[in-house]
Amino acid sequence: MVTTTATADPLADPAFAERYRAMLARDARFDGQFITGVHSTGIYCRPSCPAAPPKPRNVTFYRTAAAAHEAGLRACKRCLPDAVPGSPEWDLDDDLAARAMRLIADGVVEREGVPGLARRLGYTPRHLTRVLTAELGAGPLALARAHRAQTARALLTSTSMRVSDVAFASGFGSIRQFNDTVRAVYERSPLELRASARARRGSRASATATSAPTANTAGTEADGATSTPGPGDAGVIRLRLPARAPFDSAGVFAWLATRALAGVEVAAGDRYERTLALPTGPALVRVAAVDDAPALDVEAHLAGLADLAPLVARVRRLFDLDADAEAIDAVLAADPVLAPAIAACPGIRMPGCLDPHELVVRALVGQQVSVPAARTALTRLAADLGETVELAGRRRTLFPTAAVIAEHGAGVLRGPAARIRTIIDVCGRLASGDLVVAPERERGELRSELLAVPGIGPWTAGYLAMRVTREPDELLVSDLALRNGAARLGLPSDAKALAARGTAWAPWRSYASMHLWRTAASALST
Repeated sequence: MVTTTATADPLADPAFAERYRAMLARDARFDGQFITGVHSTGIYCRPSCPAAPPKPRNVTFYRTAAAAHEAGLRACKRCLPDAVPGSPEWDLDDDLAARAMRLIADGVVEREGVPGLARRLGYTPRHLTRVLTAELGAGPLALARAHRAQTARALLTSTSMRVSDVAFASGFGSIRQFNDTVRAVYERSPLELRASARARRGSRASATATSAPTANTAGTEADGATSTPGPGDAGVIRLRLPARAPFDSAGVFAWLATRALAGVEVAAGDRYERTLALPTGPALVRVAAVDDAPALDVEAHLAGLADLAPLVARVRRLFDLDADAEAIDAVLAADPVLAPAIAACPGIRMPGCLDPHELVVRALVGQQVSVPAARTALTRLAADLGETVELAGRRRTLFPTAAVIAEHGAGVLRGPAARIRTIIDVCGRLASGDLVVAPERERGELRSELLAVPGIGPWTAGYLAMRVTREPDELLVSDLALRNGAARLGLPSDAKALAARGTAWAPWRSYASMHLWRTAASALST
């Protein structure tokens, strides 16, 4: 829904007044959460834009850049409103608009069209278009077009890819469509966008050299994108993905390192590398922390340029880059017992996943066993059944698909027979489409379907809701490690009592779970 200025005094509208105050304060916390449309100038900006603030009567606030485009506005050249983390709404909310935005970011419209998007969500294209237009100010085609434009700008300003390659990597169907869209959104041609970015880099490098000759900043963009690839980097795409501050990247890297599967993943304190299957083919992604900014550097080796958008969307979900960390920390820190954990680790993130089917298998294997035991079993499963591929000059392993595990897993998996039967059964359902576990699923509906499967209990259903659908309000009180962490902090260790205490942490109980798990893990390491 668009916040409009229809009343005689727009500030009489509380929602408008709240956003206008955030804009006057140039509060960067709201960047990406809404768009400021300035009709007197014909541009739209991020809330923290340093330009002189417009009069209220000239302003309309939009939930999406696409809605601003539909209103005939172009992106501000000064504040680059799309060079910010995405809106946390699309992870927090579970309505049709939020679930559609997750799929649009994943490139579904480019691969399957609006009918495919609607089919995945369980609605007709007409109804989906009507709902998105009413809620977000733009239909699915316009929303996908805005996402393509943002991807194109990032690639133009941060890589030396050929302009034609940028067009197709961004999801455009033709060079002409690409040129027309970039001009309409940014009032510049693709080559002009690239030239202006290089000019900004040059002027910033000169200014830095004057004040601090030993510093080297020529490799960064105004929006945090990395420098252009050097010689010998053909086929490699490098981008910097911004996160909403504060950002505990170390916590996510540590989580991934503890669970990394040899042959599939390599993880350390500040970097992560793995193979994965994308719509066009196998890929290798390397992710590294950035020392001086809330961001991640990503290096991707792709089978096809069209896989870039889905890869970026999945990395953003894996590291929870768009979470409203300040709002989360404020609610959790209101509990005096939990407050020291929040102060010690501001901006904690809830890891997502790159492949939902893989996470289902990981969760089932990990039921009622330790993390090291689960990692050993999953590493063996990947080594025996995973496909070997050649990526970046080395032979690497892809985690086996659900279909392969359903067919051959019984001969590889070890443990209780009932658990093996559950894994084989669930993988068969995933492979046939009888069970769909995906980020766009409605959370309550997915939970019910999971609990209806023999062998899947509340812990597994809740864990998958947290990491696949980004459920922000799940407290897994049946988890022994989580209760141990609670006890170590001085919180109730009894499941019922902990659940009662956790009601005060809503709607961020999933993030409270991360703090409790972290406390339990730190106790084991000391």
